[in-house]
Amino acid sequence: MEGDDEPSGPMIDDEIYTNGVGGDEEKRTRPIISGEQLDVEAYAGLYTGRTKFTRLLFIASRCDNNQAMQLEALRMAYDEIKKGENTQLFREVVQKIDGRLGPNYGIDVAWCEMVDRRAEQKKEKLENELNAYRTNLIKESIRMGYNDFGDFYYSHGALADAFKSYVRTRDYCTTSKHIIHMCMSAILVSIEMGQFTHVTSYVGRAEQSPDSLDVVTLAKLRCAAGLAHLEAKKYKLAARKFLETGPELSNHYNEVIAPQDVATYGGLCALASFDRTELKNKVIDNLNFRNFLELVPEVRELINDFYSSRYASCLDYLGNLKANLLLDIHLHDHVETLYDQIRHKALIQYTHPFVSVDLGMMANAFKTTVSGLEKELEALITDNQIQARIDSHNKILYARHADQRNATFQGVLQTGHEFDRDVRSMLLRANLIKHEYNLRASRKM
Repeated sequence: MEGDDEPSGPMIDDEIYTNGVGGDEEKRTRPIISGEQLDVEAYAGLYTGRTKFTRLLFIASRCDNNQAMQLEALRMAYDEIKKGENTQLFREVVQKIDGRLGPNYGIDVAWCEMVDRRAEQKKEKLENELNAYRTNLIKESIRMGYNDFGDFYYSHGALADAFKSYVRTRDYCTTSKHIIHMCMSAILVSIEMGQFTHVTSYVGRAEQSPDSLDVVTLAKLRCAAGLAHLEAKKYKLAARKFLETGPELSNHYNEVIAPQDVATYGGLCALASFDRTELKNKVIDNLNFRNFLELVPEVRELINDFYSSRYASCLDYLGNLKANLLLDIHLHDHVETLYDQIRHKALIQYTHPFVSVDLGMMANAFKTTVSGLEKELEALITDNQIQARIDSHNKILYARHADQRNATFQGVLQTGHEFDRDVRSMLLRANLIKHEYNLRASRKM
């Protein structure tokens, strides 16, 4: 590789090392995570409520080639669902287990009948109470009645009915705290249903009452907005929301997202969409986000490696994380896109400082073949993301640097023309004022 000036030998070695190849082995004693199988029990322990068993069921649905992990996820989902009142989902899990976990994980007819019977009784009681509240026209009681109905439907898996009940409390809210409670309930159900347009709407509504928002609620809203942007593939906006999430979130939103997810989602979205300056200022130097990154050291290291141009190590981390990220209920659809964008940014960043780059050396840094690298570079050149041309015979990439001397000369000429025009305009105005040549519009009465 050649720079604009001829560097000495050691400097060349340093440049090659910082771009992911070569260097002393002692310098590169960096811990690379092993591609260990996801610890389903530890993963599920990060969450509570409905999202815990929906995540377990999602993992089971993605592990057809790993029966041990699939059965472990189904077993934990069975146990978790039986703690609640969702008999419909319980029957679905039993059907998926299909007797593979023995008689203890079969259909419990007595339990289902008991829960359904108790649910009918509770629903009838709630209807009677709500009718009484309506008769008495007590707004606070009516609000609480609809809220209780929302909780009832949510616990039984009737998410659409739960959402309607929570939203109906809006007409009976008398304080801003009531509105925020309604918004948070609607957001929770909307995330579970995958209706992220509703999430964005109710986040905006909750943020209209900033005086009533405590730091924990504000952190929850940031996470919900981040998930909505992630689902819409607006990765830069998603990264900003996750990066704005305060450490006060802690474990207070485990029914939706864990602090480890904030680090992973925010870190990957930032890598895919931020430039170097933003990555440094908003991620690496962000003290609040650093608390989240400490929970996922692999993401922290790959961000630092990317910023420091240690691409081989960065790609190792990404490769080892990929299998587990594909099991994430929110991130799985975006892994390939994010990885492609991160890789493209790395390729662009790698070639930027040099006049010429040896494709063989670059291929080693990016763990690929020269022919594969050529295709990637061709796509980036065609897309005008890299200003360069490829010498396919000698396997060298030549940068097309702008002619700085000619650009400076043209800039000076342009400045001269603008100065001449401005001076002539000032002289003309001065002469008009001197000779009192003022044009006044006559107004007819």
